[in-house]
Amino acid sequence: MSHPQEPQRSFFHFGNPFRSPKGSHLPPGLISLLDKFEKTLSERLQKLVPKDKSDILSLSWMKLAMESLSEIHRDIKNLITELEIPVTDWDEKWIDVYLDISVKLLDITIAFTSELTRLNQGHLLLQCVLHKLESNSPDQFLRAYSSLHSWREQIRSKNPRVEACRPVLDNLVESLDLPKVRNSAKGKVLMRAMYGAKVATTYICSVFAAAFSGSTDNLLDLSSTVPATLPWAQVFYNVQTTVNTEIKNIFSRGEFTVLRELLAVDNCANKLYPLLQDGFSPAQEESFKHSVSDLRKTAEKLSQGLDNLSKVVDDFFKIVLSGRDALLCNLRAGCASPNSVLGRNTDEQSVR
Repeated sequence: MSHPQEPQRSFFHFGNPFRSPKGSHLPPGLISLLDKFEKTLSERLQKLVPKDKSDILSLSWMKLAMESLSEIHRDIKNLITELEIPVTDWDEKWIDVYLDISVKLLDITIAFTSELTRLNQGHLLLQCVLHKLESNSPDQFLRAYSSLHSWREQIRSKNPRVEACRPVLDNLVESLDLPKVRNSAKGKVLMRAMYGAKVATTYICSVFAAAFSGSTDNLLDLSSTVPATLPWAQVFYNVQTTVNTEIKNIFSRGEFTVLRELLAVDNCANKLYPLLQDGFSPAQEESFKHSVSDLRKTAEKLSQGLDNLSKVVDDFFKIVLSGRDALLCNLRAGCASPNSVLGRNTDEQSVR
């Protein structure tokens, strides 16, 4: 995947915040804070490139990606604390940018949660199938076949909330434009750090949207908008190229989903289908038992993976919501500083 060797400066309608910190006359302390944040961002992104590409779009990988987003947002919160920027010093444009982005993230996270809930509900159908397969009754096998058919139809149906993610993603891409910062060294550091967090968030959300919608239409390529001069840019390019290529490869094979565990269950279902519909001979009985056992194992792995992923998606939602609520609370109260702009409880001690 190609990417620009020079930043596309025309993209930043509000000015370019990406000149090297060392050449921007920032105090050494602020340079150190920014370097620390961007180094950590690179490390968090690097974790998303697995040794085995087959791990990409497994539920465990998606859990790691969402955990990385939560950590990045906590890093921003910690940076704001260390910068000691009181909310009264926040430019209105900074506040507008954050509030606008946060509501979009809440919307898209709700869409992801609704899809995870829908997929988890399918586990009840699979449990019903497995219960019926414990019987040797042909009637129960036909009922198991009917339930399995219902499950396959359910997981291939479209979720309207996920289908509506593309406009939200487009708005997140537009939000990568940053307000021009004047006469505030701390503001320049904050805006540059927030840019990195927004790029990571927007891209990972697009991967989730593509995975849940079963389409590459939601998959973003942000190469042309991320200046190569940023210290984390090359790592980001690598993550994006690796993940996008793998997702496109899976869909090019005609698969209905890129979720590894979901595909595994569906493959087991395909093996059982003809045996349940047409019956099987005594010679096929052992093969039937193995297929049932495989379905049970893969269904349990899918259910556990969905539960674990749901928890970290919910955690990310809470981080965004608590940060938004804290900022609004501090604005209304006229506090001297944000208890947390990204994630700290509002009853914690304010930063001086």
